[in-house]
Amino acid sequence: MTMRKMGLLGGMSWESTALYYRLVNEEVRDRLGGFHSARLVLASVDFAEIVKLQVAGDWATAGTRLAEEARSLEAAGAECLVLCTNTMHKVADAIEAAVDVPLLHLADVTAEAVRRAGVDRVALLGTRFTMEQPFYADRLRGHGLDVLVPEADDLTLVHDVIYDELVLGVVREESRAAYADVVRRLVDRGAAGVILGCTEIELLIGPDDVDVPVFATTQLHARAAVDFALA
Repeated sequence: MTMRKMGLLGGMSWESTALYYRLVNEEVRDRLGGFHSARLVLASVDFAEIVKLQVAGDWATAGTRLAEEARSLEAAGAECLVLCTNTMHKVADAIEAAVDVPLLHLADVTAEAVRRAGVDRVALLGTRFTMEQPFYADRLRGHGLDVLVPEADDLTLVHDVIYDELVLGVVREESRAAYADVVRRLVDRGAAGVILGCTEIELLIGPDDVDVPVFATTQLHARAAVDFALA
């Protein structure tokens, strides 16, 4: 079997990129057995530079920088691109325009999994950018989903835990309990499932922490990348 080479565009944060790398290789090993591992190339940016652009709202420059990294992955032989972050799918169009290989869009992969599970109304957790701006939720809605985000105080809590703790590798039980409470309030509003729409959130909570189906975007994305590589 000839395995296509994946291009991982990561570093946002490296904590989540490490999870991507592990999940992709575990998926290849489980499917092919033996000593098999993924054929991939990785570009890892300095997250501090990207965060400055996020805070400044300078998405155009962020898109240009990630597009440059995407071109480097294509030049290194990548046959598909995996952007290892939910938030920076804000600039997915700029990345797609810069290369000739497909970008496996995380929101599309996630929406397909939600629909397969028979869920129509889903909660979205992520960074403030992902929850407040339309680029991600509207993409989900384009698949026929009703998307709920937390109320203002809960939204701030979810965002702050990501940037103050999870991207730094800090996982606190208090934050796990707080996130579970946020999900419960979203369920009370009608959510029948929850999208972990920030890769680092998967370091904190999972299916055992809430009473509705959990859609872990990193796991779904990694699986889709391996599907492409082995097709």
